[in-house]
Amino acid sequence: MATRRMTVAQAVVEFLGRQYTVDTAGGSGSGTVYRERLIPGMFGIFGHGNVAGVGQALKQYQVSDPALMPYYQGRNEQAQVHQAVGYARHTRRRATYAVSTSIGPGSTNLLTGAALATTNRLPVLLLPSDTFASRAADPVLQQLERPEAYDVSVNDAFRPLSRYFDRVSRPEQLFSALLNGLRVLTDPAETGAVTISLPQDVQAEALDVPEEFLAERDWRIRRPEPEAEDIRAAAEAIRAARRPLIVAGGGVLYAFAQDELAAFTEATGIPVGNTQAGVGVLPWDSSHSLGAIGSTGTTAANAIAAEADLIIGIGTRYEDFTTASRTAFQNPDVRFININVAAIDAYKQGTSLPIVADARKALVKLTEVLGGYRAGADLEQAVSRAKSSWDSIVDAAFDERHTPLPSQNEIIGAANRAMDPQDVVICAAGSLPGDLHKMWRVRDPWGYHVEYAYSCMGYEIPGGLGVKRAAIAEAQRGGQERDVVVMVGDGSYLMMHTELVTAVAEGIKLIVVLIQNHGYASIGALSEMLGSQRFGTRYRTLDKDRHTFDDGPTLPIDLATNAESLGARVIRIAPGASVIADLEVAIKDAKSGTEGSGPVVIHVESDPLLDAPSSESWWDVPVSEVSELESTQDAYQTYTHHKSRQKPFLG
Repeated sequence: MATRRMTVAQAVVEFLGRQYTVDTAGGSGSGTVYRERLIPGMFGIFGHGNVAGVGQALKQYQVSDPALMPYYQGRNEQAQVHQAVGYARHTRRRATYAVSTSIGPGSTNLLTGAALATTNRLPVLLLPSDTFASRAADPVLQQLERPEAYDVSVNDAFRPLSRYFDRVSRPEQLFSALLNGLRVLTDPAETGAVTISLPQDVQAEALDVPEEFLAERDWRIRRPEPEAEDIRAAAEAIRAARRPLIVAGGGVLYAFAQDELAAFTEATGIPVGNTQAGVGVLPWDSSHSLGAIGSTGTTAANAIAAEADLIIGIGTRYEDFTTASRTAFQNPDVRFININVAAIDAYKQGTSLPIVADARKALVKLTEVLGGYRAGADLEQAVSRAKSSWDSIVDAAFDERHTPLPSQNEIIGAANRAMDPQDVVICAAGSLPGDLHKMWRVRDPWGYHVEYAYSCMGYEIPGGLGVKRAAIAEAQRGGQERDVVVMVGDGSYLMMHTELVTAVAEGIKLIVVLIQNHGYASIGALSEMLGSQRFGTRYRTLDKDRHTFDDGPTLPIDLATNAESLGARVIRIAPGASVIADLEVAIKDAKSGTEGSGPVVIHVESDPLLDAPSSESWWDVPVSEVSELESTQDAYQTYTHHKSRQKPFLG
């Protein structure tokens, strides 16, 4: 067997540069095969843990074979993971980036990103450096020492956050670690963060690497067929139902099943409510689309859900927002059919009708077996009335004109109108995700990207960069050209705005709509609802006598100037009667820039006390049972009312 003498780090880089994803889903015709790089590049911030290992390998291949593994800078390790996750989602889990870090804080900065990736079922490859495997120099700088477990390092914190974890303590362990890691990375049912810990001394050690290991390798995305008995049982349950409802999640999009879902709803007349990850499964104006469902849903979807006797969950995790903390489905006889590639999700809500299968293949089979079936006309009429009512509510919210500061509803409406159908809106945390979920009028399956499984403040700008990278690659392959618009509040912006520098360095055309409301609008509203009177959610100077941040002068924060200082072009929208018109013009102006022109930040102020239309739904956040505050006592009474409506949903 032919071998090559190389370091562990060099073997990692060369191996990853020759891995490909192969997929037959989402093709333009039968038998279309997609093949693309699984790891098109690597992020890294170098320290003593990886500079002589992975850093040396990346530099060596940059000189000898620049296309093998392009290196990308970042300003924060967590943000690098978010970029990889954004890329993975826009490519429908066909590709992601690897992230190399030094030991200690470089590694632990990845932890939030790892949790986010695994929670969202999105692939990312993490390569944190570790302390000396040989212990020749011990303890080393940044090493964690535990007297009762000396073999534990900070990287062990990745174990519960990763779908696969391994530590390469000897060079020859690299082969099984990488092969097993990529097996998990490319498995739709198992994917998430894959962490392979690389001790800094081992990275630089040499070994004989088989040429076979370094050859190109294809990883086919497995899309399992449903079992015939499961499809038959599901069809029987659908035929017996009077008011069925589909809850469509991100699994529909990852399976490229949006066309099959549209065909299924057209054939059967069964309406669709979508989760956060499922926005885009149908265009907003489809006659069968009820829009968002659950705590941040539309009144249309929630009204139909309350009476549904059969829920057909497709590619959903049934997060508490989706089920309105198990109060959304009030029919006492409700049953669940759950179609999911992951068994953990297929069996949720105690269903007796799980279908562990690819969403697209299951929908095709169900459509065939249900030939001639159609839901009752009364359900279609109810859907039409509910949908029309909600559309009027959103129209009114978008057409509000508050002065001098607009509502967030108006800002969302302006962005929706100014963007083209194929453009992508990005968001993650705060009040924006809920308002976008219920009101954003999506027109393209790739047009909506809100990270809400982990709802991570700070994801927006780096996540948007990852999506933009994927959109650029898509256009280079002859696909759709898309602008990416990040919508972010001041709270999340302050968490992780430094990746604007990354966009400046690479000339990436990223559009950021920065909404300044001088505090945490979402938690402020929730705090008020729970009787805590917006405690600790305003950006104010400290009143030292009473030690409160609630009543002092507004902080003299100028985030527009901050963005300018990082190299971004900034458009300031002045408060006043023309705010919304000016905002639309600004977004169109930013869109008119050429690729390579760098990021544009549009700064607009809003009134955080102007609420979005109600979902007429609930989210379970416990309220203090005993309190001296009258506001909390009142909130507890409301809380106990909602708690009385929670159901176990054993269906």
